[in-house]
Amino acid sequence: MPEPTSEQLKSWDRTFLWHAFTQMAEYEPLIIDRAAGCVLTDIDGREYIDGISSLWCNIHGHRHPKLDAAIRQQLDRVAHVTSLGSSNPTTIKLARRLVDITPDGLEHVFFSDDGATAVEVAVKRALQYWRQCDNPRPEKTRYVALGEAYHGDTVGSVSVGGIEQFHAVYRPLLFETLRVPAPDTYRTPEGVSAEGLLDYHLDQMQRVLAEHHEQIAAVVLEPLVQGAAGMIMHPPGYLRGVRELTKKYDVLLIADEVAVAFGRTGRMFACEHENVTPDVLCLAKGITGGYLPLAATLTTEEIYRAFLGDYSESKTFFHGHTYGGNPLGAAVALAGLDVFEEEQTLKKLTQKIARLGEHLERISRLPHVGDVRQRGLIGAVELVKDEATKEPYPWTEKRGIRVCDHSRTEGVLLRPLGNVIIIMPPLAISLAQLDRITRAIENGIRAATC
Repeated sequence: MPEPTSEQLKSWDRTFLWHAFTQMAEYEPLIIDRAAGCVLTDIDGREYIDGISSLWCNIHGHRHPKLDAAIRQQLDRVAHVTSLGSSNPTTIKLARRLVDITPDGLEHVFFSDDGATAVEVAVKRALQYWRQCDNPRPEKTRYVALGEAYHGDTVGSVSVGGIEQFHAVYRPLLFETLRVPAPDTYRTPEGVSAEGLLDYHLDQMQRVLAEHHEQIAAVVLEPLVQGAAGMIMHPPGYLRGVRELTKKYDVLLIADEVAVAFGRTGRMFACEHENVTPDVLCLAKGITGGYLPLAATLTTEEIYRAFLGDYSESKTFFHGHTYGGNPLGAAVALAGLDVFEEEQTLKKLTQKIARLGEHLERISRLPHVGDVRQRGLIGAVELVKDEATKEPYPWTEKRGIRVCDHSRTEGVLLRPLGNVIIIMPPLAISLAQLDRITRAIENGIRAATC
């Protein structure tokens, strides 16, 4: 069969592929054929700077020689080994490495496929823990999550999610979750000052825990930044305050670092900023540098021991994924951690983070820019109809999409969250490429809001 032409591929793409989070009636094919570093090239030879790290997962750039080599070397040994009752050296070494680098106290690693499955593992494990711990509390079956939360697209992860546009249609499938307001530093409650924002939101959390802690298994949150909510930035001290409240009320804390781990916030893990060790830590996306599906759910010794016992006691964690702990994914994950050390990736971020901040400060002065937000090398620009009242544009006007469409004409690939433009390039991005990304956004905003 001859190789399909560019037009055939586009036709097949429209006809046969059903794309995620995409209205297929309006889809216009963008087919990426190859990549190198932080640049993607489509089938027509057009190049784009990868401004969103291929959905927040690429860390060290595309086609990194060390990562490529790790996969090839693993292929010469074994491509897949089930984690159900067996193991392999590469996956074992990755588990040990993750325990070494994550916050102290997280000592056991369960591998799965992606962020949603990492959270699904955490939710199910918390429920089972309370039934099997030394002082069983089987009544603890409820979860607390933040407003506008997003934790993935499986039924359990959607249940603790809270984005109406994404999740409303699935409500008949979901379990009920206790919800507290997102601690948003931009859209603040009426009458609450910036100085009082932290106390206000911690009080909201305490009220729920005080009333329902006997039924609550865990609090689930994204530390510091709520990604799919539009890069909502939490006030400093919120994560630490929630950790103290969960301990006070004997509730587990599940930290979903799927989007914010592996250097995104300027440190390897977001929890490090406030010296917090959660009871459960969920990792995915950047764990393999954006190469292969892999996720990890880490837990404490206390939780792990609740699942130990005689086979007949049925304390086993009856959950698993065919490709959990896949050796190819583990190999590239190990290589990525080596790159962090060898290339001093975190140290080199300082200048890039500062440069992004300079650009965001300038963009903040544009008309219809309501807010700019930044945490490490995560940036966001929120467009509003009225800057004074913070009135949003109707999402149906697709203002964010229009900005990103314009950016593509300038060779920059971005994807918005409604009216929020997301800047989340690979950590390997150069200063010149960062300049181009923000310049394209600036020009796109002028085009989309005139």
